[in-house]
Amino acid sequence: MAMLFFMTAMNYADRSTLAITGAAIQSSFGISPVTLGYMFSAFAWTYVLAQIPGGRILDRYGSKRVYAASMFIWAVFTFSMGFVIGLPVALGIAALFALRVLIGLVEAPIFPANSRIVATWFPAAERGTTSALFTSASYFAKVVFAPLMGWITQSFGWQYVYMLMGTIGVVITLVWLRVVYAPKEHPRINRAELDYIVAGGALIDMDSPENTQSKKINPAETVATWPCVREILASRMMLGILIGQYCVTTLTYFFLTWFPLYLVHDRGMSILKAGFVAAIPAVCGFAGGILGGLVSDYLLKRGMSLTAARKIPLVLGMLLSTCMIICNYTNVEWVIITLMALSFFGKGFGALGWGVMSDVVPKQASGLASSLFNGIGNLAGISTPIVIGYLVNDAGNFSAALVFVASHAIGAIFCYLVVVGPIKRLVLKTSLGSAVR
Repeated sequence: MAMLFFMTAMNYADRSTLAITGAAIQSSFGISPVTLGYMFSAFAWTYVLAQIPGGRILDRYGSKRVYAASMFIWAVFTFSMGFVIGLPVALGIAALFALRVLIGLVEAPIFPANSRIVATWFPAAERGTTSALFTSASYFAKVVFAPLMGWITQSFGWQYVYMLMGTIGVVITLVWLRVVYAPKEHPRINRAELDYIVAGGALIDMDSPENTQSKKINPAETVATWPCVREILASRMMLGILIGQYCVTTLTYFFLTWFPLYLVHDRGMSILKAGFVAAIPAVCGFAGGILGGLVSDYLLKRGMSLTAARKIPLVLGMLLSTCMIICNYTNVEWVIITLMALSFFGKGFGALGWGVMSDVVPKQASGLASSLFNGIGNLAGISTPIVIGYLVNDAGNFSAALVFVASHAIGAIFCYLVVVGPIKRLVLKTSLGSAVR
């Protein structure tokens, strides 16, 4: 769990580098909000497209190796972004865009791998907390790295942010390779622990070496990619979860990309101050993320149904996140920061999508199902930065953008209350064994 937390924190810190350095890059290259919006979204283009192939790679080779390769390569690409500053303007913008596209490509398997590892190692009654912990790492990344990156940008130059993050990425990848194992292969595990997590519904064999070699997999337990995708999308429960994740991820990408620039451009803060202020809502998001998982698992242990235990925190959190709209009606700085902190807390409290996925993924295609979930969710990474870029460019401020973001919280509530229905593990029928028929 500690490794999932820190790996995910690094993943999100990498995604937020452009948000912190964006104002400085705008100044260096003279780009408009619309162009910056497209640069923000560049990551998500390939990130989304690579989800299904990434999921199949996870199912074939297992989480440990795929995760390590992904982290190492993105770290190298991130480090390379620090050397763009000396290029001519047009070439520099193109290089930044291309590197963000490549980073999105190689980061694709990471969140599906998180979900896969949670399903492998943790019983159902602990998955809400566990998934909330690795999801809350996105807020922890802002708490720790936003002030650091803001200070580095203002004191030394934005290029050093990318060099630092790339170096840290390589180091943490080496740690991952040293300490992470599948349950049966862990050197310190004992039979009592294995029996405990199996009794709670953990799929301990899913990432074992013998199950990540295609020649040893039972053909009747395999699925072909597109028949499986069609079966997942044909499930009303899964469709509601997928669209709901898109809505929740819209809020994520606002805070991940445009929020620091909102503080700079609409609220007149310096880059350094924006970096520190952006950490305040992130602390609240981190607390909300952990608390939402704890509350969900507490409700489950108290005898509430899995459906109710997952939906109640999500709905309450999404309702609270809509308070960001009130920022349009005040210019008092501490009020704005408080409202954004409450909004971020609500977003964290309600961000239980990955916990739900650990509860519902079919065991024969957990990587594929998680990748589809992550891919559809991260379509918001394409649309949100671009739409906000146009809204800000047209209005000259973020008022319409805040309404746009908050409306997606209402969309998530609708999906879970009206579309999803009972939450339970999806059992494949029509696509099971289709790979060999």
